[in-house]
Amino acid sequence: MKSKKYNSVKEIAKDLGLDPKLGELAVLKAELTLEIQNTIQKKGLTHKEVSELSGVPRSSVTGILNGSLQKVTLDRLIRILISMGKSLSIKVKDAA
Repeated sequence: MKSKKYNSVKEIAKDLGLDPKLGELAVLKAELTLEIQNTIQKKGLTHKEVSELSGVPRSSVTGILNGSLQKVTLDRLIRILISMGKSLSIKVKDAA
């Protein structure tokens, strides 16, 4: 099987038969999750402590940190980051 190089998430989503917008959402969730993981590691927090700070159930925190992002909302990811002392800014631009 020949491998294919992709230049964007949109291309991957298209080849998988998915809406390209869902691919962009997946990337955004992954970036926020990576920031959560890095912050937890730097602060030495447990899943239970993150849960208590954010109000997000511990089982959900564990799922997020294990990469299960299908049922995770951006709201929940943002709530976790804010509860750990992070701030976010959103930049909106025209799609290419």
